[in-house]
Amino acid sequence: MNNLPDLVDLRVFVETARRANFTRAAEALDASAAYVTKRIQVLEQNLGVKLFHRSTRKVVVTEEGERIYQWAQQILDAVDGMVAEVSVGRAEPRGALRICSSFGFGRNIVAPAISQLSARYPQLKIRFEVFDRLVDITNEGFDLDVRVGDEIAPHLIARRLAPNHRVLCAAPGYLARRGTPRTLGELASHDCLIIKERDHPFGVWRLRDGTREEVIKVTGPLSSNNGEVVVQWAVGGRGIALRSMWDIAPLLESGKLVRVLPEFTQEANVWAVYPSKLGNSAKLRVCVDWLQESLQALIAQRQS
Repeated sequence: MNNLPDLVDLRVFVETARRANFTRAAEALDASAAYVTKRIQVLEQNLGVKLFHRSTRKVVVTEEGERIYQWAQQILDAVDGMVAEVSVGRAEPRGALRICSSFGFGRNIVAPAISQLSARYPQLKIRFEVFDRLVDITNEGFDLDVRVGDEIAPHLIARRLAPNHRVLCAAPGYLARRGTPRTLGELASHDCLIIKERDHPFGVWRLRDGTREEVIKVTGPLSSNNGEVVVQWAVGGRGIALRSMWDIAPLLESGKLVRVLPEFTQEANVWAVYPSKLGNSAKLRVCVDWLQESLQALIAQRQS
């Protein structure tokens, strides 16, 4: 058991591997280059492997070092997470967070909020991924899914981050050419721009007029798994789209798009979905609180 690696040595190794330079790693660790060299040597002796190919200008991680790096990062993330969980009163949350969202919403709305979160809490290490499918956050190892839409599996925990709804819209040129539908039934004779995004059912629109909900099946020559593409097509006069207000409000304001059947909307609020209670994770609680405040402001700004 005497050859177990020290956590300090693992941190020195990870920092050196990231910077590919002993001197820069020493500066980041507020230590001397000799100290870094010594700790790397001790770690290599304990593990019985060579971690770096060394030259006068830089160091390159060996094949064995790459494997050790992955393990070391996981170990350090787990330790940081443990410290964050037990230190409820910690002013600065720290550790790794894996967050996911959908393509367009993730890029345009969630990513700026996460950037601000990272700047505010630099001890957090955030990995953000976007998908065009529904993510199984428990089995795929995500801490948080930021999603649009109110259909959430009962075994998950969720908090509403911001209100949102979808509306029908089209370009004035399309409506001048094909006519403006006056009832939902008339949509069947129109070119509808269909999106298959994450868990949204393909070609099925659920729309509400007050307390009455109607479900309609729509078709059209164009479909995509990306909402930004569908908006481009709508602006280009290719059909009628169902899109969130955060996405098209500026286009409605400019007149590039107009509302169709404005009495009908679809609830599509923004939710934080996570597999465990916020009370079990200080860093996750801070993240969700931040996103709730930031996303409400960002969405309100885009809709104004």
